[in-house]
Amino acid sequence: MSKQSIVIWILTIIAIAFGALTIKSGGQVLFGDPAYREAAGHYVLFVLWFNFIAGFMYIIAGTGIRLQQRWAVWLSLVIAITTLLTFAGFGFHIFQGGEYETRTVAAMSIRSVVWISIFLVSFKILPK
Repeated sequence: MSKQSIVIWILTIIAIAFGALTIKSGGQVLFGDPAYREAAGHYVLFVLWFNFIAGFMYIIAGTGIRLQQRWAVWLSLVIAITTLLTFAGFGFHIFQGGEYETRTVAAMSIRSVVWISIFLVSFKILPK
């Protein structure tokens, strides 16, 4: 197995696993038992909805990366940009005095770094 194949597999696993976990956790809060909403604390609804929907895009991007499709590179860029825009909106929410959970700041930071990294690596290694 070539180094490029290993990197593609790693990106695929990260994207798809991240997507599945995002859908599961967001879906539990949005559609699950009220105990999940209570455990989530002061979640910000637009951030929650964005992340839930983005989880499906993570899986699609991961699948495209595995299939070495160039469109997956651009989907990864869209995910990174929209994540940063949502993070900025979340920051504005905080600036306006809105309630939030500190773990959301950490989660959005991780999402941003992960998707910027997936974009940069996939841009470099996937066929042009």
